[in-house]
Amino acid sequence: MMEDNIVLTAQEVADLLKIAKNTVYELIKRGDLGAYKVGNKMRIEMSDVEAYKNKAKQGKSESSLKSSISEPFSELEDSKRAAPVVWEKNQKSQDIVICGQDYALDILSQYLERHRDGTKTLRSYVGSYNGLYMLYQDTVQVATTHLWDGKTGQYNIPYIEKMLPGIPVTVIHIADRMMGYYVANGNPKNITSWDDLKRTDISIISREKGSGTRILLDERLKIMNIPSTQLKGYDRECFSHLAMASGVARGSADFALGIEKHGMSVKNIDFVPLQKEKYDLVIKTENLKNPSYQAIINIIRSEDFRLELEGLGGYDLDKIGEIIV
Repeated sequence: MMEDNIVLTAQEVADLLKIAKNTVYELIKRGDLGAYKVGNKMRIEMSDVEAYKNKAKQGKSESSLKSSISEPFSELEDSKRAAPVVWEKNQKSQDIVICGQDYALDILSQYLERHRDGTKTLRSYVGSYNGLYMLYQDTVQVATTHLWDGKTGQYNIPYIEKMLPGIPVTVIHIADRMMGYYVANGNPKNITSWDDLKRTDISIISREKGSGTRILLDERLKIMNIPSTQLKGYDRECFSHLAMASGVARGSADFALGIEKHGMSVKNIDFVPLQKEKYDLVIKTENLKNPSYQAIINIIRSEDFRLELEGLGGYDLDKIGEIIV
């Protein structure tokens, strides 16, 4: 468990709880989540997040969420934020649920809602493995994945074939992203390669089970024949790259495995690159008859979308919009 005195932003809390940012503000407004302001910015202590989670588990929270799926947040003033729309599993709707945690998907959602063939979108912030499962179950309509298969050295396709058996899908490449270690400034423990997973003098913070990052870690441990119990801190989980990087910056762990872009937004963190990963979007092929799904592909291939991702930085966009399958 990370230290209680860690102070988080609203976005970090949203990533941690896998909800939309405006949901965090709604919880604060209702008094379910403790917070305070520093200037015009809202700050939340980890102890308050843990208190909210404990109340929710006990069924005492009046605003416990029906689903982790909600509308993408908009950059409105705090006082103008609306309550989130939640997705009911059996709800009949033409809305499209886009599943995944990358910033690019929030941008894609905004573009799709403005597109002439677009529609309203909802966002689910679960990891890659669970996203493919939800696509199989028709709980979401669009999933994204960055799952590495240790046997083949391939990204995504081996998992898609196993988790969506007999279902024709279209896989569209969004970007390549760099995976590596978050370490403290100056890398005082000299953590530089996969071989460092063998060490017993360093501790880690992990992503949650089902995330692409956790699966990459587990696959590497399996290949190197390293029991997870040997890796100090392996069972400590965070639900976002930001939370992991913040933990390393504060000394809660010596390193964490994550995406370069997300971790480097945290102060006092260095990044050790290890492996380039493929981030792909998956749609059931039968849905491409609907103009809104064709619009998704057209948006990804558009110059405006590409330029916006380039402006964020941290993406290799050489093959953006290519159909993998």
